[in-house]
Amino acid sequence: MGSFDFDKLINRRGTGCMKWDETPHDDVLPMWVADMDFETAPCILQALQLRVAHGVFGYTHIDDSYFEAVKHWFATRHQWTIDPTWIVPTTGVIPALSCTLKALTLPGERVLVHTPVFNCFFSSIRNSGCEIVESQLRRKGDSYVIDFDDFEGKCADEKTTVYLLCNPHNPAGRVWTREELLRIHDICQRHHVRVVADEIHCELVMPGHTYTPFAALSEAAQAQSVTLNSPSKAFNIAGLQVANIICADLELRRRIVRAVNINEVCDLNPFAPIALKAAYTEGGEWLDALNEYIYGNYIELKSFFAEYLPKIEVLRLEGTYLVWIDITSLEFTSDELADLLLREAKLQVSSGTHYGHRGGQGYLRVNIACPRSRMMEGLVRMGRVLSAYMEDDVDRGCPM
Repeated sequence: MGSFDFDKLINRRGTGCMKWDETPHDDVLPMWVADMDFETAPCILQALQLRVAHGVFGYTHIDDSYFEAVKHWFATRHQWTIDPTWIVPTTGVIPALSCTLKALTLPGERVLVHTPVFNCFFSSIRNSGCEIVESQLRRKGDSYVIDFDDFEGKCADEKTTVYLLCNPHNPAGRVWTREELLRIHDICQRHHVRVVADEIHCELVMPGHTYTPFAALSEAAQAQSVTLNSPSKAFNIAGLQVANIICADLELRRRIVRAVNINEVCDLNPFAPIALKAAYTEGGEWLDALNEYIYGNYIELKSFFAEYLPKIEVLRLEGTYLVWIDITSLEFTSDELADLLLREAKLQVSSGTHYGHRGGQGYLRVNIACPRSRMMEGLVRMGRVLSAYMEDDVDRGCPM
């Protein structure tokens, strides 16, 4: 494995960075939005520098090499064979989601989600004129499982026409197993519910877990589903705005292409296809090293909480770089604790209620995709504040 410096501290303030420049004060450490503090892969930087050196940035043509790069990556890394004609490029997974929902649903229909779940799901469903139906994930130990009886009951509602799958799941940290996905497929197929799979975090998988593309389960699963994907999360290139809608069904794809054009999100900037092709053709070694580093961060975080904040439970991280922590042992709501940490610790994390009030109450989401020293600074800030509210643990002495 190559040598990559994930410990490098990069000052992102003053660069038009949402994560850092939208903090209320310059002394706030942001560990909230799903954006990494690492430089992207060297192969992407080199490819972009060559493109910049050309000096002309006109309208962008997406050639066959783009589609072949997507096909090759998923075939070799995830054993999913994609026909290049199934791929519809667009500017991001959220625009892709909005266009797909508009193409697949009618106003007033219901879209089913497993909560707690990524907050933009809620707005995209509402903006499509549909109703949100929640099936609560069920806590089991330090993780979550699907309540399949509840899930099937809600799929059986004739107004439910789409299930929005998040795999790996944000913020629960689950990487759904093949067996779980097969059961989801069986239920959705039985009740004529289409699956829209947001798999943007698919490259961020921790040791011992395997991501399975929903569409790779079978020809039937491929026919009933639409996959939304992008290299943006794994390679930290969200600002370059590139994503793909992958749909094998010709008639569905035509409707999706129409929605993409109607919503004017069909044109990529000159850097987007360059970055995607570099990531998908040369970025594997860097990505493997990244996942190893993130897992090391998670282990360090777990150790910190066990030693200094043992009343707070850290849930198992199978995928993503977003750690879900259970604060129900404390006398705070999620919003109250997030506000307290921002005010007193100068630490910005996400309240669990952003991801569904019922499913997210009593939790915080913490982004650990940053140099380890920066993460530890954030944890120490948290520990200094919370130890004052955890009388049994004051003697543990959070490091200063």
